Amino acid sequence: MDFSLWLVYLSVISVLIFSPGPSALLCISDGLKYGHKNTIPTIIGGAIAALLLMSISAIGLGAILVASKTLFLIIKLIGACYLIYLGFCAWKENPIALIDESTTHSPVLKDYAWFTLFRKGFMVGISNPKDLLFFIALFPSFMNAALPQMEQYIVLACTWFVIDCSSMFMYAALGTKIAPLLRKQSTLKWVNRTVGSVFILLGSALGISTLTDTAQ
Repeated sequence: MDFSLWLVYLSVISVLIFSPGPSALLCISDGLKYGHKNTIPTIIGGAIAALLLMSISAIGLGAILVASKTLFLIIKLIGACYLIYLGFCAWKENPIALIDESTTHSPVLKDYAWFTLFRKGFMVGISNPKDLLFFIALFPSFMNAALPQMEQYIVLACTWFVIDCSSMFMYAALGTKIAPLLRKQSTLKWVNRTVGSVFILLGSALGISTLTDTAQ
């Protein structure tokens, strides 16, 4: 994968992953209750769920590319439209409220269980089927059909995994400072619109790039 393209991918997913969503809010909640180090199972569970969805997306896109390059271009156009749609949805989306499940800032390990937190993180990460469509829509814009697919997928997936785990650990560690900000509807509204803009720009760029390749 071209290094400059990887940098674009890194910047895009950093904005998307760092934007507060269900997994981030779960990590903040568990960080407040158990401490950030004890929230690692929650973080790993969510990251593995994302890797599973990415693998399913990779298998599907790989099969499509082998079958027909024209069909792959059509999928890229559909993906571009889907990203733009997600962008508009993010602009109109009501902020997710952070529920305060802890009455103290001290870690409470009474109900702590490694597997329980891992399962909870995994289920939150895997429970949204739209994420599968998102990965199918996102990856083609950073893929080169003329190069080996597996190596490119490994780079994309590993980069996502590292950024995902790092950002969720940050949320868990800074939960006591971040939580008050995330309870402000104005802050979350601004974040939603920033993420929405990224989706729209990425989808538009993907669509223009695909149409240009088709015309050549």
